[in-house]
Amino acid sequence: MLVELERILGLSQKLGAEYADARYVSTSQEPVSLSSDGAPQVCTSKSAGLGLRVLVDGAWGFCATPHLDPRSLEKTAEEAVRVAAASAHFKKGDGVSLAPLEPLKARWQTPHKVDPLTVKVEDKVGLLSDVISAAMKVPGVSRAQASMMSFREDKEFMSTDGRQIEQTSIHSGAAISAMARGEGDVQSRSFSDYADGGYEFVESLDLVGRVERLATEVVELLKAPQCPAKVTDLVMGGSMVALQIHESCGHPVELDRVLGQEATFAGTSFLTPDKRGTLRYGSPAVHMVADATARGGLGSFGFDDEGVEAQRTDLIVDGIFRDYLTSRELAPMFGQESNGTMRAVGWQNIPLIRMTNINLEPGDWTLDEIIKDTKEGIFVEEPRSWSLDDKRLNFHFGQEIAYEIKDGSLGKKLKNAAHTGITPEFWNSCDAVAGSREWHIWGTPGCAKGEPVQVIHVGHGASPARFRKVKVGVGH
Repeated sequence: MLVELERILGLSQKLGAEYADARYVSTSQEPVSLSSDGAPQVCTSKSAGLGLRVLVDGAWGFCATPHLDPRSLEKTAEEAVRVAAASAHFKKGDGVSLAPLEPLKARWQTPHKVDPLTVKVEDKVGLLSDVISAAMKVPGVSRAQASMMSFREDKEFMSTDGRQIEQTSIHSGAAISAMARGEGDVQSRSFSDYADGGYEFVESLDLVGRVERLATEVVELLKAPQCPAKVTDLVMGGSMVALQIHESCGHPVELDRVLGQEATFAGTSFLTPDKRGTLRYGSPAVHMVADATARGGLGSFGFDDEGVEAQRTDLIVDGIFRDYLTSRELAPMFGQESNGTMRAVGWQNIPLIRMTNINLEPGDWTLDEIIKDTKEGIFVEEPRSWSLDDKRLNFHFGQEIAYEIKDGSLGKKLKNAAHTGITPEFWNSCDAVAGSREWHIWGTPGCAKGEPVQVIHVGHGASPARFRKVKVGVGH
């Protein structure tokens, strides 16, 4: 494939491109799902092709093709250059200028034991069937669902800067849920997690054991009282903190959103350039990073789709907002180099600034210590709903389950919990974060951005945390 990549780059330069990069991407997926009231669903899909990005007179052009014969490569190069030349007529100022990268040859692969795509479908369905059976054995459960993700992406990248990179990403994970119906009420409990790793990650999740607990809880929720509406202390489990990070930190620090270059799926960002280095985004307990090097994170890789090395970048330090997710094009506005976050879904899309693993760094508490230190509040787990404004400033999140906290102890279950707030005020109310033993990178495979939409895999490292005087119980 390197011959084809080299050929199309040469064609692009002959046609007038001052810079070009090409990606050959082959993706294989095998989602498997099962519910208590239906047959197993298996959908094996494969896709392969080449995407070409060029710069002509300071403007971008892009074209993609699934065909790699010489004529198709010529037509793809011609179209990409034609688009860039047309775009150059409407550029602002001098247009795009990229600082060159040093030539490099590299190879990266997800550390793994078992490629999930080599596991027999019957074995996957058998595991999901065991999950469904375990859930439906619990009296009162009306429906159960289970699914599994198996994903592999092989990518070859080459640029006129002399970057030549091969990467293989392997992702695995699963989701389970149980539902119960009562008089005028429906409750659900679920669990999901995904990782940059092999099928051994799925086997480590103890799906059968988890669903038994979830099934028991969901039946109990039908009789639980409604979460009261009040202002109180909020303790969030790790999966709930992960969603809060994703929506109120991960998207707002994408520099293309900040500059108004991207506004789909809840808009732009309140983190305007004047706030960089000055805004108190959170309390001193809040330290967030973007870390594409974290082992096992669904947002981990070796190089982004501009050929830039995966990095760990401080976003918020001691509560102060420090940096954005950037690209080779936009980082120079701050006198920086790209921190390696440009990624595309598949071969047919142009790269965008995307989250990697956006992590809240561990603190020095334990969850038990946080609960014991809380006189009155609620503890919440597992996202149920979420809503944000177009600048990611105001938010509303619902949870599947909550527990009353009274005098340092967990009390009765509460249903239909939710909380609302304003992003900087909320993170400034954080005064306790659990430590590394309870810290985990939660995989999020459904992060959407762009038109046409690109749904990419990201991760969020989080542990339980406490937030003081939060408005809770605001319903759905």
